[in-house]
Amino acid sequence: MIVRFVIFLLCGLVSAGAASAQRMISGIITDESQRPLVGATVSVRERPSLGAAADTEGRYELRLPDGESYTVVVSFVGYYDESRVVDESRGGELNFSLRENSMMLDQVVVTGTRTPKLLKDVPIVTRVISERDIRRVDATNIGDLLQTELPGIEFSYSMNQQTSLNMAGFGGNAVLFLVDGERLAGETLDNVDYSRLNMDNVGRIEIVKGAASSLYGSNAVGGVVNIISRDAEEPWSVNVNGRYGAHNELRYGGSVGLNQGRFKSMTSVQRTSIDAIDLSRGTDNTEVGDYSSIYGNSTLNIKERLVFTAADNLKLTARAGFFFRERDASESIKDRYRSFSGGLKGNYDISEDDDLELSYIFDQYDKSDYLVPTDRDVRDYSNVQHTLRTLYNHTFNGRHILTVGGDYMRDYLQSYQFSDGAHRQYTADAFAQFDWNPHRRVNVIAGLRFDYFSEAGLSHVSPKIGLMYKVGPCSLRGSYAKGFRAPTLKEMYMDFFMGNIFMIYGNPDQKAESSHNFSLSAEYMKGRHNVSVTGYFNVVDNRITTAWNEALEGQVYTNMARLHVASIDTNLSGSYPSGISWRLSYVYTYEHIRKGEPLLSSTRPHSATARVSYDRSWRNYGVGVALTGRLLSRLTTDVYTDMSSYEQTVEQTYPGYTIWKLSLTQHLWRGIDLTVAVDNIFNYRPDYYYSNSPTTTGTVCSLGLSLDIEHMFKKRQ
Repeated sequence: MIVRFVIFLLCGLVSAGAASAQRMISGIITDESQRPLVGATVSVRERPSLGAAADTEGRYELRLPDGESYTVVVSFVGYYDESRVVDESRGGELNFSLRENSMMLDQVVVTGTRTPKLLKDVPIVTRVISERDIRRVDATNIGDLLQTELPGIEFSYSMNQQTSLNMAGFGGNAVLFLVDGERLAGETLDNVDYSRLNMDNVGRIEIVKGAASSLYGSNAVGGVVNIISRDAEEPWSVNVNGRYGAHNELRYGGSVGLNQGRFKSMTSVQRTSIDAIDLSRGTDNTEVGDYSSIYGNSTLNIKERLVFTAADNLKLTARAGFFFRERDASESIKDRYRSFSGGLKGNYDISEDDDLELSYIFDQYDKSDYLVPTDRDVRDYSNVQHTLRTLYNHTFNGRHILTVGGDYMRDYLQSYQFSDGAHRQYTADAFAQFDWNPHRRVNVIAGLRFDYFSEAGLSHVSPKIGLMYKVGPCSLRGSYAKGFRAPTLKEMYMDFFMGNIFMIYGNPDQKAESSHNFSLSAEYMKGRHNVSVTGYFNVVDNRITTAWNEALEGQVYTNMARLHVASIDTNLSGSYPSGISWRLSYVYTYEHIRKGEPLLSSTRPHSATARVSYDRSWRNYGVGVALTGRLLSRLTTDVYTDMSSYEQTVEQTYPGYTIWKLSLTQHLWRGIDLTVAVDNIFNYRPDYYYSNSPTTTGTVCSLGLSLDIEHMFKKRQ
């Protein structure tokens, strides 16, 4: 008995000694705005086998062996690592606040390949605008943001003050805009309604320049812009925000997020309005330009996104949206635009190497005229799209990925521009892509897509190949892709008296636009600096446009002769521990169109954007200052002097300009952000307002407030 007692006593002492030889550290991992970084990893440099991950509140726990010092390292994608030395006697609470990596090299992107890859490993040149960049710019819609962040992009006015896009020589009908990878219904003068694309609850935006039809089909001739929503990450979140600016501009709304284990929900509402902008300079100057005022308008945007993890290998995502815009076109008529959208997607992980995605998407976009005197709302346009999609991925040897998929879409269009009411079209496609990674320095992607359009009776094959090779801190990329755009229902069947001036007729016998896109890129990444240079060359055949027809005494949709578009895109950036970061981007674009063709260049040859920012956070206060600017060179081009002859032109020069914006954001007590911005700080104002000039009336200011309610109820760390 005595011997047994002694053995038990010794074992207890040994156990107590082993327990005392360990110590616990715990804490919360957040970003600089005190938002928890869910899933952030905690590791110990001296003991690789030890580690932990942050939970939904950003909290972690880690046991350290006693008797020596250890280096604790915290990592999270898109942020700089942070390390702390824990000496042999320390335990208890240890919090981390990570600073975002503005270069985003470890950001996961999906647009260029349809499969998740780190930005630094994608062979297709991809630009990412992060959530922090979006907050810095404080943009309301996609046009405000892209013009500030990317050179070579210009949003201007076309007929009846409708917004039109030019991206390095490609118009709105050649650049595909997506929301979470899905198309948008509806268009006006070849452009989608960009005011639908508000920046509320956007996680990031991915831009791929160059043809992307091998993955996304028609309209991806000049590039793809994919707006990716932000999921709810915290157990609950409530945001209320508002902004007031010049011309009685109001933007207010909020969001509610829930993350309850297997269930996530994010609901957002945003309302905007602005009065008409008077462009006149007084009674002495009656001719201010092509426009004397800009229409006032208001919008309402409601979005809902639900994610349900039904099982460890099955995730369901549902989304719905409603959009309404009203434009004060005149005292008696208001233009109204509405959209209703929804979708359901299922992601099933069949095995470690196989996954399957099935989805259904619905989008309806309507236009109507609200007749004020009679209180009647007359709908005269409706575009309805139903899309079914399947996508399958198989991974070979843990690194080579085969992707196959297909889409089926029913496209219905009823339009005031049709003499016979409405038309329908059915499209189907199948695509395949192989992502080959033979070596850690080499990545090759090859893809092929087949598309069929019922109403046009045409089919098209779009190939793509991309290559990336890494040499030390350098990444070299090269690609070839074929793009195409099928004629739309409007371009085939239009029969409309445009502005009571001339008729425009559709043409069901048009060929599809096609392009050959070549790109070469070199990127240098060292420390906190990044430099990239990319060259693009595009050969575009059969671009669809309108041309004068003497027999019909009107314009007819037709294909034009081959044109060439070449550009050079240069980006330089840096980010430092002091909180200072900067980015400078420049694009040169050359567009060659044969003389006598029914199309003239409207692309500015030189454009640049610049940003310098300073971000710093302390325990109870943070500040962010950003100076952003964009420069557009003058444009000398030809304009037609006779609508029926494309040989008679005269040279016209449109002046260049530069606009700068200064914004100050203060992160106040527990989730309160106050933003003051001064736009056009050098008070630029055009001498003459035309379609490609900014509609600014000089220096303007805005004041914004954002409240993250959940942070007000958290205990201060």
